[in-house]
Amino acid sequence: MTIDYASFTPYLSYVGGVILGLSVAILYLFNGRIAGISSILSGAVRPWRDNGWWRLSFVSGMLVVSVIWRLFLAKQEIHIDTPVVLLILSGLLVGFGTRYGSGCTSGHGICGIARLSKRSITATVIFMIVAIVTVYVVKKF
Repeated sequence: MTIDYASFTPYLSYVGGVILGLSVAILYLFNGRIAGISSILSGAVRPWRDNGWWRLSFVSGMLVVSVIWRLFLAKQEIHIDTPVVLLILSGLLVGFGTRYGSGCTSGHGICGIARLSKRSITATVIFMIVAIVTVYVVKKF
């Protein structure tokens, strides 16, 4: 993977972060729910339980917006060199980790840290350490 620093857009990243923060705050204020994607996705699979239709709407919105972005706004071609088997294995490990850690990076990292949750701060520090070590090991060997 190479990074095209000429196309780096810190202002768009900042605006995206603000929009993400606002959407998390709106979900919490109006629905009393934390925007952890793993729990939202698991509830969207069974929307008839626990009034989960809002979860299905949330996930559908993420998918629709990503398709719209790809069709109309994407300027660069996305190319993934990783074998499909490794992607599937990685997804399964992330899924196991979210269950084991009682939440995902979005729930702990965005919402939990904002609430000053010690558990979420600890989980996010562990996520980051494991990510740094993983990148180092993969790039080194």
